[in-house]
Amino acid sequence: MNPDQIRDVFMKINEYQKPSHPQLKPLLCGLASHKGEKWAKHRKIINPAFHQEKLKLMIPAFYESCSGMINKWEKLVSVDEESCELDVWPDLQGLTCDAISRTSFGSNYEEGKRIFDLLKELTDLTNHVIIKAIVIPGYRFLPIPSNRRLKAIDKEIKASLNALINKREQAMSAGEDAKNDLLGLLLESNFREIQEHGNTKSVTMILYEVLRLYPPVIMLNRDVHEEIKLGNLLLPAGVQLSVPTILLHQDHELWGGDASEFKPERFAEGVSKATKSQVSLLPFGWGPRICVGQNFALIEAKMALAMVLQRYSFELSPSYIHAPRTVVSLQPQHGAPMILRKL
Repeated sequence: MNPDQIRDVFMKINEYQKPSHPQLKPLLCGLASHKGEKWAKHRKIINPAFHQEKLKLMIPAFYESCSGMINKWEKLVSVDEESCELDVWPDLQGLTCDAISRTSFGSNYEEGKRIFDLLKELTDLTNHVIIKAIVIPGYRFLPIPSNRRLKAIDKEIKASLNALINKREQAMSAGEDAKNDLLGLLLESNFREIQEHGNTKSVTMILYEVLRLYPPVIMLNRDVHEEIKLGNLLLPAGVQLSVPTILLHQDHELWGGDASEFKPERFAEGVSKATKSQVSLLPFGWGPRICVGQNFALIEAKMALAMVLQRYSFELSPSYIHAPRTVVSLQPQHGAPMILRKL
């Protein structure tokens, strides 16, 4: 499939629709699973919260989250040796959850963290059910403890979210400033330096290259809603199209002979100069249904990189095993043990 055809698939959202995944319903409910007018309505409501200017107000919360992770590492690094070995993967997962909790729930962020703890358990249970369902059709409908727990977690998460939303609505009705959650954390002198480092070209290049080689989702699927022509193909309704993101990102015809190598400098002049088509880099999807949180994720990642690399250098531990696997998203199967050294 060439880039022009890929663009068609992701731009024509009514003709090529996101497939339904009943087994993933507890994890992919809401905007990710909505279609048609319902999706358009919800996306329109959500979009303003993810504009760049609004996201800049969240930088203090990102700073607090990154500081928490770094302070934890400070205690682990030996004063004498000034280095230590640890698996950074759980901490990076925790950083993401903490940042989303702070920016989403503000002063109620401890309650938000509880929701993420439940989501982690929900993800593990869902993965278990998916694997079992391959061998035992209808496994998710069996009245067994894991399925009952899955439903209980889903119910608790929805109840907790509704309680937080109601609490915030009452506070705003009483005249509370909606921005107080983040602005109260603002430490202007510290943030200016971090923002400058976080916005450097090299950090952006590194992030793009990591997302190219290890996209969060390795396959993007779409269902053909009604008969349609794609290039020279006439596709009947009901056909499912799969765009193998991870293969597209390493296609030598699009990226050159060094497509399998880690070379951030390929993005020195932006995405358009790095590849023969902008539609060959799809870490967050493409078109109207591109991930609404992509800028949030990139700002958080830039902040974390800038703060961590000011303090530490890294190298892979001898115990590291390179085995990326996809569950809901791409992740290291055996963690990411690294050796940290203070600068």
